[in-house]
Amino acid sequence: MNKMRVYRKSILAVMVGLASQQAFAAGFQLNAQSATGLGRAFAGDAVIADNASVMARNAAAMALFDKTAFSMGFESITSKIEVKDATYSVFGSDQSANYGNAGDTTIAPNIHLIVPINDKFAWGVDVYSNFGTKTDFGDNYTASEYGGFTEIKTLNLGLAGSYRIDEHWSVGAGLDIVYGYGKLKRTSSDALRTAVPSYPTTVANIDADGFGLGFNIGTVYELDDKNRFGFSYHYQPDVKAKGDDTYADTSYPDDEVTLKLPDMAEFSGYHRLNQEFAVHYSIQWINWSEFDTLDSSSLSVPIKTYNWKDGWHYAVGGTYYLNSTWTLRAGYMYDTSAQDSLTSISVPDSDRQWFSTGFTYHIDEESNVDFGFTYLLGKDVNVSESTTSGGTELSSLTAVTHADAILMGLQYSRTF
Repeated sequence: MNKMRVYRKSILAVMVGLASQQAFAAGFQLNAQSATGLGRAFAGDAVIADNASVMARNAAAMALFDKTAFSMGFESITSKIEVKDATYSVFGSDQSANYGNAGDTTIAPNIHLIVPINDKFAWGVDVYSNFGTKTDFGDNYTASEYGGFTEIKTLNLGLAGSYRIDEHWSVGAGLDIVYGYGKLKRTSSDALRTAVPSYPTTVANIDADGFGLGFNIGTVYELDDKNRFGFSYHYQPDVKAKGDDTYADTSYPDDEVTLKLPDMAEFSGYHRLNQEFAVHYSIQWINWSEFDTLDSSSLSVPIKTYNWKDGWHYAVGGTYYLNSTWTLRAGYMYDTSAQDSLTSISVPDSDRQWFSTGFTYHIDEESNVDFGFTYLLGKDVNVSESTTSGGTELSSLTAVTHADAILMGLQYSRTF
């Protein structure tokens, strides 16, 4: 009986770790605050302030508004995840584990409101998502303990204020209530259960949600009416996700998994070169090394230890003010991977390039519609995963993964 408990604990630690590490990688950062930003690869988004969505990137930029501003819209993120040259092995017996497309489509809505009180103070409220994805390998995938189903969603409710110090400097700060939801399902393969009859059928079945409290601070420096810079820092909280979860065929009522979301810092610049054209840029740091361990209230030791590295975004873009009716924009971003030595087939991560374009149609002086489009191009990544128990390898998977995505956004904005 003691040997069986050790065996089951080993399966629990390994397989839940596999499931969870696939659920929180750099690929889950949505950048879904606005269609306007999407159309320029979010270059300059912490300071441009062309609609109310800027408060999601930098609360200090609310000081740039002299009228009440409202924006609402959504983004769709459609990912294509290919698993190729894949070999699944159980005790040395090999079979192909290729999969054509494990991606899916995620819809991320957003809404923002900025209200100036006077020429010094402004406040704002918004709702948007920073993280989210969905992948599904189906019920019959050959290497089901490495694929399975994954869905992650977060919702950020923000309340912020800004203060204009003088004609050059503005500051801002806000509170963020973050709701997180996660659903993960992993089952053992037919081959593994045949080779090891005592192996659990349900490796992991997690359905949990919870809340965390974060904050953000920022500043804007206006050199003149054509040149300005912005900096912001967002502290992301630990979300305590609770649910009745199952690991290794064992149920854990009121299980609590701690999800450590990464902090972010961003520097942006905007320069209006002439009446028609402006250039803008951003550098963003994402603290993905925050994921050192994944912890559960049901265990006395961490479920999994990670080796993540911090990520960076480098974005540059341009805006062409064609006339009073149309504004055109484009941008490019290079987005570095958070995964290092640990990789997986379920929502794989890699360095990525963003190729973006978009436009604004000005209905009148107070209202407009924005559209943004991005093609996100990933790289091939070599993946090697294994499951062991008591020093014995039970199964393994080697593969090459490639993940691309198409992002589209639509948004309506109005000033009052």
